[in-house]
Amino acid sequence: MTSVRDREDDDRRELPVRPTDEDPLAASGSEILGGPIGRRARIGGYRWWNPMRVMVLVVIGMFALGMAQKASCYSSAWFQAGDPQYIHACYSDIPHLYSQRGFGSDLVPYFDRIPDTISGSSDLHYLEYPVLTGLFMEVASWVTPHGSDQHSAQAYWIANSAMLLICAVVLVVCVARTNRRRPWDGLLVALSPALALTATINWDLFAVALTAAGLMLWSRGRPGAAGVLIGLATAAKLYPVLLLGALFLLCLRAGRLRSFGATLGGAIAAWLVVNVPVMLLAPHGWAQFYTFSRTRPTDYGSLWLIISERAQTPLNSVNAYATALMLLLCAAIAGLSLYAPRRPRVGQLAFLVVAALVLSNKVYSPQYVLWLLPLAVLARPRWRDLLIWQGAEVLYFLGIWMRLAYVTGSKHHGLTADAYHVAVGLHLLGLLYLCALVVRDMLLPQYDVLRQDGEDDPAGGVLDGAQDVFVLGPVPHEPKHAAQHAGYDAGTRHPAP
Repeated sequence: MTSVRDREDDDRRELPVRPTDEDPLAASGSEILGGPIGRRARIGGYRWWNPMRVMVLVVIGMFALGMAQKASCYSSAWFQAGDPQYIHACYSDIPHLYSQRGFGSDLVPYFDRIPDTISGSSDLHYLEYPVLTGLFMEVASWVTPHGSDQHSAQAYWIANSAMLLICAVVLVVCVARTNRRRPWDGLLVALSPALALTATINWDLFAVALTAAGLMLWSRGRPGAAGVLIGLATAAKLYPVLLLGALFLLCLRAGRLRSFGATLGGAIAAWLVVNVPVMLLAPHGWAQFYTFSRTRPTDYGSLWLIISERAQTPLNSVNAYATALMLLLCAAIAGLSLYAPRRPRVGQLAFLVVAALVLSNKVYSPQYVLWLLPLAVLARPRWRDLLIWQGAEVLYFLGIWMRLAYVTGSKHHGLTADAYHVAVGLHLLGLLYLCALVVRDMLLPQYDVLRQDGEDDPAGGVLDGAQDVFVLGPVPHEPKHAAQHAGYDAGTRHPAP
């Protein structure tokens, strides 16, 4: 028989979570708007001003601020010799690659070769981006007046920015809808300074939006559709494939391998549909991305760059070192996922595996922070912790451009190697800080923000409330309310396979 307290707990779980009720920093920040929302406030009283519309407007505003931050480069610095675009911290790959990758000359990606204008050699090569990102770049060129002048490159950046703005809106909407009770978590993405600064540097936001959409579909108990989105995201950027490893471990622990099979099948099918035509018709152009990734040397932002420059010797086997570290970190994450007293949430494990890639990779471009942004919000939706991490990322954003200004400029304005190493170290420490909090939440679930009110994994889809069937550590106590979920698919309440 259900007690009055249990009924009150169940009723409370059906209400949306208000950030000012549970987050001290959000409550303090709300003072400039009149303080935390009151107990008698009319939630949803104004139908138009719902959380989703507010967050969409906020992310559009932040995206516009990011574009304004690039204004000095848009007007002249992208097209000047020397270091102005680095001094003003407004660099973007997009206008440069418009001419350097043949979009202004009507060359077809993966089929037509282009000169290597970056290194100054006469060698020809193909576009070094995954197929779906190449399609994104090509679509933007279709609406750009072709030519090799400054105005065409500016128009190409504007066209890409408009498309990336749509991706930013999709990203915020998907994060807000992944956990039905926490729609305001999307505001952590919409107000992100890292998003504003890095959204138009490159095309990563496209893959990030697809990944977020896949996780939203997973949270709604649609593993096959989620797999399709993850497969498409992997066709745009390689990192989303790591989410399949995280989902496999969680499904293994919960005995939901058939659901994982649907996700894996959908991902493989979607990736093949996008890649096979180019693979067959232009095999050398298709392989360029993978060849470039394998042969790329140690580059800016990585742990290996610090080691190499401090030791004053090149790391000839950096691929082996990076792979070994990545495998070691993944093994530790796998052990943690199967040993933790409660099954980790999807957001937690997804964040850790992508963070492992960032920490071990031989390059870290400033826009890579976008890979982690939605996963960090799902893993640890706390304003203070996310702002500490993003503060370190903003410092690195400034540090990389000041280092490039020092290297490329004749006057050496910017950061020396030692100062730049400090910036890289701060970026690594900021990420490790957030990883440590997520690991603590996994080992000590009472610190987990989402589990303090008795929930299991509200973004877990078929995993939410599922009982563990494969655990390496001591058999945990069955989570509260798990019994009502056991043997059922989340969101459908039909018997699970």
